[in-house]
Amino acid sequence: MQDKDFITKNALSPVHVYDYRLQEGGTLPLLQYPLLTDTGIVKHGFTTREGGVSGGVFQSLNLSFSRGDREDDVRENYRRVAEVFGCGVEQIVCSDQTHTTNVLRVDHSYGGAGVTREKPYTDVDGLITNERGLLLATFYADCVPLYFVDPVHRAIGLSHSGWRGTVGRMGAVTLSSMQREFGTDPAEVCAAIGPSICRDCYEISEDVASEFIQAFPDWCDEILEEKAGGKYQLDLWRCNERILLEAGIRQENLTVTNICTCCNERLLFSHRASHGRRGNLGAFLMLCEETDA
Repeated sequence: MQDKDFITKNALSPVHVYDYRLQEGGTLPLLQYPLLTDTGIVKHGFTTREGGVSGGVFQSLNLSFSRGDREDDVRENYRRVAEVFGCGVEQIVCSDQTHTTNVLRVDHSYGGAGVTREKPYTDVDGLITNERGLLLATFYADCVPLYFVDPVHRAIGLSHSGWRGTVGRMGAVTLSSMQREFGTDPAEVCAAIGPSICRDCYEISEDVASEFIQAFPDWCDEILEEKAGGKYQLDLWRCNERILLEAGIRQENLTVTNICTCCNERLLFSHRASHGRRGNLGAFLMLCEETDA
């Protein structure tokens, strides 16, 4: 898979695509941000539809156990992701996404949650940790992944932000949680807004638009475009960018995606493009072990 296979929305902050060879043959592509890689303390990536074993509408790297895919196939998909990250599936910790702004600090006692065992928590859309070798995982099919790396305190955060999470300023909530738990200064954090639905593809109703107008009165004109029939186009990328900048992230430490899940339904799962017949993509983030750093 090459960068040119993706329909990109602009030339800013391009995502790099890396094909990782699997031991049993074949490759698993990951979308990665050089800004995060260059911190030297994390491994990260955003999956595509390629590199797994699932079939049908889930082809091929589906990471959801709850959408009707074969459980054994999903488990193999997780095993392949873990292989790429150089860890075991028992080191993965999954979110429990219900469009909240709840953020949970996790450690190795949570290892395997959502993959090898039941999650001992509910309603968690954000995960933070300062423990090495723990692979945080959140899931997508149009919503916005938010990555946070604090290279000073060696701490990370990974959050899911749909429209409800964005109205609730999930990015700012995650940074506040990292500040409370690890002493994180947002000005020292490197952050990325990951692949998700673009403004051109994301039509919303007037009631949803009103939530954004109320939440962001000073710059709603930047994120909303009114259309006929009480419809609007919503720019989640720009909205989350403004939230992170207001929360103290420096512009030079923030990278924003140029890849839309809906525009690229052949390569990425999109709820809107598929009318709900799809699997889940995964965002992953891990602090490197000492030997990897």
